[in-house]
Amino acid sequence: MKKLKYSQLKQKAIKLRKKGLSYGEIKKEINVSKSTLSFWLKTVSLTPKQKKRLYTKKILILSRGPQSQKERRIREIAKIVDEAEKTIKTPLSLDVYRFLGAALYWAEGNKTKNFAITNSDPDFILFMVKWFEKIFGVLTTQLKARLNIYSQQNDREIKGFWSQLTGIPLKNFSKSFIKPANKGYKKNNLYYGTIKIYVSKGTNFRHQVYGWIKAALKDSIPHVELVRKEWKSLRETTRPINLPAEI
Repeated sequence: MKKLKYSQLKQKAIKLRKKGLSYGEIKKEINVSKSTLSFWLKTVSLTPKQKKRLYTKKILILSRGPQSQKERRIREIAKIVDEAEKTIKTPLSLDVYRFLGAALYWAEGNKTKNFAITNSDPDFILFMVKWFEKIFGVLTTQLKARLNIYSQQNDREIKGFWSQLTGIPLKNFSKSFIKPANKGYKKNNLYYGTIKIYVSKGTNFRHQVYGWIKAALKDSIPHVELVRKEWKSLRETTRPINLPAEI
C-alpha cells in the first residue's frame, strides 16, 4: 500500500511537470522534497514554450527577491520593536527616569567641562531638556544653545525649529558655528544641524551624574581599575608632536 502511494505521487508529479510546472509549483501540489522531484523528473522534457515560462518566472522571482526580503525584514523589525515596547511599563519611575538620562549624558554629554549635551536627534534632545528640568529643576528659559550647521543651511530657520521643539528662547541661542563647504559626499544629512545645549553654572550637576553612574557600575569598577593598572604603560605613550608642514 505504501509503494502504491509512492507510485501515485510520482505519476502525479510527472503529469504536472509535463504541463510545464516548476518544481516549486509541483511541491505545493504534492508534499515531497525538491531533491525527490529532481530524481523523478530528470527525464521529463519541456517544450520551448514551457521553458520560456519557467525562465521568465525565475527572473521575476530573482528581481523581486531582494525587495521582498527587505520588506519582510522591515516587518520583522517592527514586530521586535513593538514587542519590546510592550515590556516597558510607563510612566517611568523617577529612579528609572533619572538613570536613563544619566546614561544618555554619560554617552553624549560633556565629560570635563560645563554641563552640556550635543546631538542631532530631536527625540534625544527633547528628552534631555525635559530631564534637565525634572531632575535638576533647570527651566528651558535658563538653558543656552548653540548650533553647528553647514554653510548651505538656513541658520534662522534651524534655530526656529530647535526653539519650537525645546522651548528654549531664540535669544538664548549664541552665534552658530558654520562648517566650511565640503566637496565630499555625505551619506547622512543632518537636516537640523547639531545642537549643543548647556546649563550655566551646572558643573556640580555633572559631578552628581557621575556619582549616579559610579553607583550603577560599582560591581565592574574594581575590575576596570585592575586591568588599567596592568596596562598602565598604554597611558605613558608619548603624545605625537604636530610638526609644521614642509615648505
